[in-house]
Amino acid sequence: MHSGARISWRAELVRLGFRTFIKNRHRPEPIDVERERFQRMERWVPPPPRGTRIEQVSVGGVPGEVVATAASAPDRHVLFLHGGAYSVGSPRLYRLFTWRLANAARARVLAIEYRLAPEHPFPAALEDALKAYRWLLGQGADPRRLAVAGDSAGGGLTFAAMLKLRDEGTPLPSAAVAMSPWTDLALTGASLHANAASDPMLVAAEVPRLARFYVPESEARNPYASPLYGDPRGLSPTLIQVGSDEILRDDAVRMAEKMKAAGCEVELQVWPRMPHVFQVLAAVVPEARKAIAEIARFLQAKLA
Repeated sequence: MHSGARISWRAELVRLGFRTFIKNRHRPEPIDVERERFQRMERWVPPPPRGTRIEQVSVGGVPGEVVATAASAPDRHVLFLHGGAYSVGSPRLYRLFTWRLANAARARVLAIEYRLAPEHPFPAALEDALKAYRWLLGQGADPRRLAVAGDSAGGGLTFAAMLKLRDEGTPLPSAAVAMSPWTDLALTGASLHANAASDPMLVAAEVPRLARFYVPESEARNPYASPLYGDPRGLSPTLIQVGSDEILRDDAVRMAEKMKAAGCEVELQVWPRMPHVFQVLAAVVPEARKAIAEIARFLQAKLA
């Protein structure tokens, strides 16, 4: 996927809309105001198609929901970790994506509501992700038919969870999917500055504040907060997708390079001009549907 490729007119419209209504109007707001805005957005998320089952669960005290479609096999599972810079977001906000992920993976998707920063800084989100993973194993999930997936902060959390599980000797999932993962909270990626103007959605100047909500600068290179600084040897086969114009592009690219150098099985897809976590736009953007088809191909091979 070379960055000069043409993109659909729908994707161009979405880019324009993001730039006009999100990026250009952005003002730093207190986190409770941001959360209220996201909660209002939840009400506008259309319900998944008929036949989709959503079950509220508590996994070791962590709230979550299990999303399944007619295609979901009862013995195939995906743990989904949502994005939102560790400080906003919820499974409810992602229902338009999680039912598609359940369909693509032919699995039951567990999306958790991990604790959010700054009230619950590092390692709270990681602890909750690990609780959910262990809960799935305790429910009889076979790691060979289990994947972990996440976007943005949840993508970083996906790698952090795998590092921690490996280090403590817990069986790893058979696959991982990371969409626009945030892997470096020390913020050393060149694209943070190089793509500050071209990223249609994210405001580069806002990233340091959000990073410090979760982890202090003194701990920013802790591999369980910033998996880019960990040793990825032995991690599960991973698919990484990112947009070419994203400020977080290099968090994805460098993570893939590091995994490759360590002998891991990793597939990196850089999608031309796609905005941050474009996969959630599958209802309107054809490239998002193609990206989910790629996730399906990858997970079908690993969870079989």
